[in-house]
Amino acid sequence: MRPRRFRATGPLTGRIRVPGDKSISHRSIMLGALAVGETRVTGLLEGEDVLSTAAAMRAIGAHIERTAAAESGGGRAMGADVQRTGEGSWTIHGVGVGSLLQPRTALDMGNSGTSTRLLMGLVASHPITATFIGDASLSKRPMGRVIDPLSTMGADFTSAPGGTLPLTLRGIAPAVPISYRLPVASAQVKSAILLAGLNTPGITTVIEPVPTRDHSERMLKGFGADLQVEVEADGTRIIRLVGEAELKPQVIAVPGDPSSAAFFVVAALLVPGSDLVIENVGLNPTRAALFDVLRAMGGSIEALDPREVGGEPVADLRVRHSLLTGIEVDPAVVPSMVDEFPVLFVAAAIAQGRTVTRGLEELRVKESDRIAVMRAALELAGATVTETADGLIIDGTGGDPLSGTGAEPIATHLDHRIAMSMAVAGLASRAGVEVDDCRPIATSFPAFEGLLDGAMPVADRA
Repeated sequence: MRPRRFRATGPLTGRIRVPGDKSISHRSIMLGALAVGETRVTGLLEGEDVLSTAAAMRAIGAHIERTAAAESGGGRAMGADVQRTGEGSWTIHGVGVGSLLQPRTALDMGNSGTSTRLLMGLVASHPITATFIGDASLSKRPMGRVIDPLSTMGADFTSAPGGTLPLTLRGIAPAVPISYRLPVASAQVKSAILLAGLNTPGITTVIEPVPTRDHSERMLKGFGADLQVEVEADGTRIIRLVGEAELKPQVIAVPGDPSSAAFFVVAALLVPGSDLVIENVGLNPTRAALFDVLRAMGGSIEALDPREVGGEPVADLRVRHSLLTGIEVDPAVVPSMVDEFPVLFVAAAIAQGRTVTRGLEELRVKESDRIAVMRAALELAGATVTETADGLIIDGTGGDPLSGTGAEPIATHLDHRIAMSMAVAGLASRAGVEVDDCRPIATSFPAFEGLLDGAMPVADRA
């Protein structure tokens, strides 16, 4: 355990740069490992989840190495040097689609559900057997939604009861191309099927009634896969991938992760006097709904220098302290901000009036039951929260700090997003908030605490 108390020591100011996008980082390594030649990646997120992906791809044949570190800098005033996160440059020498090797030992996925589900797709259409293991949290997460379509393609699975890890996958080649309609909105399931389709003769089709993050489609096209997306009148997306692909190595600059930026955006909105610039944030429309929701609540979030990097929209975000107003959040935005709801709940707790969220059943099967855990955490911090079957109803303080005593630590249940969200809540509370264990933060955002400390005044920091 590594507990820490979080409280504001002043406004958040200056310029920071958050780590590279986790979704893009995972996919860069995986597709680079399937391309013949050298793929170079800069800005890769070096959290434990992504490093689990890199270790697994090494185990099945790819040569992956870190080649250089980014420069670090300090600076407090607007326009000073940017606080950086230390991500490095990486090279990946791939083995080609269809040429993955039999791993000698089990593939340890750590805490990463994304690594597990996407790699299951990769392995499913190769004639190899792989056993997937993970930590206590990951081992509770259901894999059935990926097992079902991959089994239809011909792969065979043996899992723990309930379709959880440890899990052994026996791949098949050639696999059978399928047309699969997603029963729930899930970018991970979609991506697993498409990755399996890379080494499957014929056309693999995924029908997506509710659009989800489209990094896989963008990156597959960038690596040279024959992939087409058709959008029907009702918004349904039909994605077709031609199998037995030959992927070409790429040079990839990973934009900043909007899910990581979210914590600093909310913190700057809530702490009086804050005026913070977060550089190089990815604003893919399938990922950036949180910023639109916060703007609808009255948040001052300005996109500076909008541009495109590697096919992904990017901008610098200037965020200033704002009095937020509670709203009813449209369930249609859930797939575009599913990971950001814990920190949105924190913003809602300080807003004026009531915020209602619905359609969040997916949050109950994340690293923790994020609905129940955030309800308990916010109540302990002094917020007024009602839990429903599929969301939270939060009555905000009207801009006043949370009134919890801070005497009892928040239980984060080994969930990195709970830990970071409640750290932000501590900045908007009178007594501060003690997080019971900050270690899980390293799975996705190792530099979080350093960047947060650097954005606030040094004097008298708690």
